[in-house]
Amino acid sequence: MWVVLALLLALSSGALSLDKLNMCMDAKHHKEEPGPEGQLYQQCSPWRDNACCKANTTEEAHNDNSYLYNFNWNHCGAMSPNCKKHFVQDTCFYECSPHLGPWIKPADVSWRKERILDVPLCKEDCESWWDDCKDDFTCKTNWHKGWDWSSGINQCPADRQCRKWSDVFPTPKSMCEQIWSNSYLYTTLTKNSGRCMQLWFDGANPNKKVAEYYLNNAQQRQSFTLMTLLLLAVTSSSVMMN
Repeated sequence: MWVVLALLLALSSGALSLDKLNMCMDAKHHKEEPGPEGQLYQQCSPWRDNACCKANTTEEAHNDNSYLYNFNWNHCGAMSPNCKKHFVQDTCFYECSPHLGPWIKPADVSWRKERILDVPLCKEDCESWWDDCKDDFTCKTNWHKGWDWSSGINQCPADRQCRKWSDVFPTPKSMCEQIWSNSYLYTTLTKNSGRCMQLWFDGANPNKKVAEYYLNNAQQRQSFTLMTLLLLAVTSSSVMMN
């Protein structure tokens, strides 16, 4: 038994490989593998050195009602430019990031086979997003589902009224965690901590080191668990033989 568990330990360490530091999720507009994209558009340009998106995807990310998802930002009146820029940046992050491996999970929906879950966002990014949107209006807390799509674009359901953003999302935490079905996790970690993912950055992408930190932690936890099982199996075997 200890031989089997030792093999499991080795295999599991390999499964959590460094490939997860540089990968694209299996989703609607993502490339199969990340790579340079020199012509990424406007707010998506920080990912140009290594991206999971193509230039046409990033151009559409800046448009209202783009073909990407036919999503209408202006479902409760015109979204303010300051608020919209965060959703453009969020779209760039989702479509372009090659360093989301530790948080990619299976998704059972028609338009993607994988999604992100509980990506730890830096405090500054989440709070500035909420602050720039707090005077806008929306009718739903979870924007992934529950819309009226009868017109071809999302509209508020008949039983949902438009309300002020800060009433629908009282805190930055509620917005960041609820709006995309827990894709993001609100944290009190700051950008200089190296422990949270940044939606906004200039220069070299800082998120690779963050992903590496969480991937290493996951590997250590799994190795510790399997090593504990291995020791218990060896101890049990010794007792039985005696």
